[in-house]
Amino acid sequence: MNEQPSVEDRKVFPTYIGISELSPFHHFYANKNTILRRAVGRFFVHDNGNDPTAGYWALRREAALFDVPERPVEICGPDAVPFLERVIARKVSDLQPGRGRYVIVCTHQGGLFMDGILFRMNDNCFWFVQPDGDLDTWLLAHSSGFDVSITDPKSRVLQLQGPKSYEIMHAVTNGVLDRKLKYFQSSFFNIGGQPVYVSRTGWTGELGYEIYTLGSKTNSQKLWHHLMAVGEPMGMIFSAMQSMNIRRIEAGILDSGSDFDTTMTPFEAGLERYIDFSNKSFIGRDTLQNANPTKRLFGVQSARITPKRGDQVFDDKRQVGIITTGAWSPFLDLGIGYVRFNQEAEWSGKMLYLKPEGPNNANCEIVDLPFYDKDKLLPRDLPNLNTK
Repeated sequence: MNEQPSVEDRKVFPTYIGISELSPFHHFYANKNTILRRAVGRFFVHDNGNDPTAGYWALRREAALFDVPERPVEICGPDAVPFLERVIARKVSDLQPGRGRYVIVCTHQGGLFMDGILFRMNDNCFWFVQPDGDLDTWLLAHSSGFDVSITDPKSRVLQLQGPKSYEIMHAVTNGVLDRKLKYFQSSFFNIGGQPVYVSRTGWTGELGYEIYTLGSKTNSQKLWHHLMAVGEPMGMIFSAMQSMNIRRIEAGILDSGSDFDTTMTPFEAGLERYIDFSNKSFIGRDTLQNANPTKRLFGVQSARITPKRGDQVFDDKRQVGIITTGAWSPFLDLGIGYVRFNQEAEWSGKMLYLKPEGPNNANCEIVDLPFYDKDKLLPRDLPNLNTK
C-alpha cells in the first residue's frame, strides 16, 4: 500500500470505480487534491492534499482517523479451526473469542503469501483481515474436505490511532469501551447508534483502534459524523495513508507484496516468531523446517537522503540490496526505510551507501527493526516515549 501512485491513481472520481470499490466514507473528505490508490480491490486515499508531516504529528501527539482498504473475510463452520490451521502458520485452537492474532500464510514452497489479523468472533467463526492480495481464492482453493463457509461480511474499516484514541473511543461509545479492552482484543460496540466491531489494533505502532462496519447494519454517514463531532474537539484529524506510512516504517510494520512476497521465507523477512511448528498441518511447514533461518530484510537510515522504493544499496562497488519502501522520519530527523538484501550476511550495523536514480548517493546505516519502541510500549499504552 506504500508505493508511489501511478497516473491512473491520481483521479479523484475515476469513472471506472464501482460502488463496492469506493469507500462509503470517501465523499466526506474527498477534494480536488485527493489521490486514490487501490488495495484488495478497494480504493483508499493515499494523499488528500494535506501536509503528511502535520498528519504524522497529529498521529504521534493526539489522534488521526484513517480510511483504510483492509477487507475482512469471514470463515465459519464446524471445521473452521482445522481449516485455518491448515492455511495459517500458527495455532488457532487456542485463540479465544474476542481476541485477535497476527498471522502469516505461506506457500507450499515456504514463501510468504500474505499476512493479516485473525479475529475469533465465536467458537466456529473467524474474520481474517487482509491488507491486499487474493486471499479469497487461496482459501477456496484449499477448502476441499472442510465443512466451512467463506464469505464477505461487507465490512469497511476505519483506523483511529494516536495517544488520544482511547479517550475518543471511550467518549463515542458513551463509556462502554474502557481500559478492559487490551491490545489485540476486540468486541462489538455501538458508536452513535451504529453497531460496529472494534479491535485494539492498527498499522501505526501507536495506541489505536480499528472500527469495522457491519455491512448494511451500519449507517456509514451517521458513524462518520458522530466520530467527527466527538473526535475533532478532542484533537482528532482525518489523515491520509502518507502519514500512516511514515509511522508504520518507524514501527517496523511490513507491507505484504511490497516489503515481502512469495520469494521470501518468514525467516528472511524477520517474521519467524509467527511460525508455530506445533501446528503440524500448515502449508509450507515441511519446507520451512529445513529452511535457512537467516534474515535478509533490515532497516536503513540516512541523514542525507530519503530512501525510496527501487533505490539500490551498495557495499563499495557491489550492489547488495534494494529499498522496498522509505520516508523521512520527523521524529528521528532521518531518512528511513527497509532494505532487502540479495543474500544472507551480518548486515546489521554496517555502513553502506544508497544510490538512488540520478547522480547523487549517500552513506547509510543498516539497523534492526523497528527503529524505536522495540518493546511496543506505545500500542500497549505503557509509559510513552518522548514525541518531541
